[in-house]
Amino acid sequence: MIRVTLDVMLAKRKMSVTELSEQVGITMANISILKNGRAKAIRFETLDAICRALDCQPGDILSFDKTIS
Repeated sequence: MIRVTLDVMLAKRKMSVTELSEQVGITMANISILKNGRAKAIRFETLDAICRALDCQPGDILSFDKTIS
């Protein structure tokens, strides 16, 4: 299972969901879906924008947990 740790990176960068939403150009609702791990997919374009806004790598906000299926 892929885990999304966007909330951790937002806290590290001291950035709110609102700020990220404005910088990335997607709704706060969609950021929230990602942050809460309920997303079924993410576009590379969106992932790129999030990584640029947070100055991070995709692996900083996505991880693979093989213990959960």
